[in-house]
Amino acid sequence: MAKNLLTTSSLSVRTKLLHQTGVSLYNTSHGFHEEEVKKKLQQFPGGSIDLQKEDSGIGILTLNNPSKMNAFSGVMMLQLLEKVIELENWTEGKGLIVRGAKNTFSSGSDLNAVKSLGTPEDGMALCMFMQNTLTRFMRLPLISVALIQGRALGGGAEFTTACDFRLMTAESEIRFVHKEMGIIPSWGGAARLVEIIGSRQALKVLSGALKLDSKKALNIGMVEEVLQSSDETACLGEAQEWLKQFIRGPPEVIRALKRSVSSGKELCLEEALQTEKDLVGTVWGGPANKEAIARKGKFNK
Repeated sequence: MAKNLLTTSSLSVRTKLLHQTGVSLYNTSHGFHEEEVKKKLQQFPGGSIDLQKEDSGIGILTLNNPSKMNAFSGVMMLQLLEKVIELENWTEGKGLIVRGAKNTFSSGSDLNAVKSLGTPEDGMALCMFMQNTLTRFMRLPLISVALIQGRALGGGAEFTTACDFRLMTAESEIRFVHKEMGIIPSWGGAARLVEIIGSRQALKVLSGALKLDSKKALNIGMVEEVLQSSDETACLGEAQEWLKQFIRGPPEVIRALKRSVSSGKELCLEEALQTEKDLVGTVWGGPANKEAIARKGKFNK
């Protein structure tokens, strides 16, 4: 009975968006022309997005532009999309840790790119590009964790909200500085923040451009835990151990669980239930299910 494809014909467009690999929120019908945006972003080099895939099923995505506090250059935005596509096709993957190089997370967008993309049309095009990318990231069938060291500012703070969980080191901070730049979050961060901490707290955090240190972030439910170590290597190890407790088991089961929760979060109840039914068909009677039943039978003897 194990299957790889969801076949329910009655799924809504939104349900299909949630479960079809490579489908984005915006396309030409919304006035979004991806290739034109890519050409503009290519003009702003610097830094890289690095991906390491481990045999344990954990991927480590590193924002690597330390000379600018890991700010996103145009090329890094393009590379992030490339890495998301790679992760969409990583069938052995179960979990993902997002971190910044050299003990800081990310300061958001590189101001060189921001200054050059100064028209409202440029802003909306970049908004659609990054919302597409981070929505696809959020819908990956991987349990994701943002490892926040140092500062996560602006777009960096927004990126943390696209992860399922957030871990902070004691000295780190999260701050949505958009108001002070005369804008609002444009990578989907406001909508996701409301879901994480509720509308009242989100309004305070955004309108006050509040500095969320680790104690405050933990108190309002922004993060799961404050790590003991502040050393770059040691806290990555802590994050890996924290994540491992949630990804024990075969990839097909972990990935189906993540998809099921994503459906429950994004879809109406009826559609989420239909999706759950289809996902059951991908694991029921499969190798992990049969092995577990056989093992349980032994326990009962």
